[in-house]
Amino acid sequence: MATIEVNAVSRALQGTGASRRLRITGKVPGIIYGGDHPAKNVEFDHNGLFHQLKQEAFHASILSMTVDGKKERVLLRDVQMHPWKQLILHVDFQRVSANKKVHMKVPLHFINADIAPGVKTGGGIVSHVMNEMDITCQPDDLPEYIEVDLQTLEIGAAVHLADLKIPKGVESVQLTRGDNAVVATVQIPRAMVEVEPVVAAVAAEGAAVEGAAPVAGAAPAAGADAKKESEKKKEPEKKEGGKK
Repeated sequence: MATIEVNAVSRALQGTGASRRLRITGKVPGIIYGGDHPAKNVEFDHNGLFHQLKQEAFHASILSMTVDGKKERVLLRDVQMHPWKQLILHVDFQRVSANKKVHMKVPLHFINADIAPGVKTGGGIVSHVMNEMDITCQPDDLPEYIEVDLQTLEIGAAVHLADLKIPKGVESVQLTRGDNAVVATVQIPRAMVEVEPVVAAVAAEGAAVEGAAPVAGAAPAAGADAKKESEKKKEPEKKEGGKK
């Protein structure tokens, strides 16, 4: 994967008022901290940074940041956005040391969901319990994402952290703590589960109605009336006095 480049400029002014004036000019205030150097206040071009933040890799990759002509390796640590405007308020970056492990959350990419038996033949749907994974690794081993293969998943089955193919040099924080958490499951949609008992109840009610005894005092069915009328016609008529 190509290294993502970020450009920044040092800023001297600090405070709420200075940051507000900076945003009016199309800039974003930020800070770089960590490593063997003191924290540094910087500013970024808003539009350029806004488009970079839309990239998934920007949030889980070692970035190459140029500050006043000098390059540093950093990780994006925090982004503050305006509550309703498409406006970045502040960003935090952390320096990366080559000999120290980094602690990051990397996205999970789910594959082969369409051919999973529980989906293809069972009519189930995949539920993503986790969308990112908490890991630790050396900076050069940091993966852009981790794949979750669902091709063997049946109805009611689940994929756990221990089932994933984690790249060499990468450790799951949860697994290290003994937490083999569920990553994804395949379940029957709730609507289908709720409909089945209703259909069964209706069928049972229909069967009961068909086999029910006639209610006392109820009018005879049309078929019964026709049968009685036919039997009457077959009986010979009797004349008075017993003579034919």
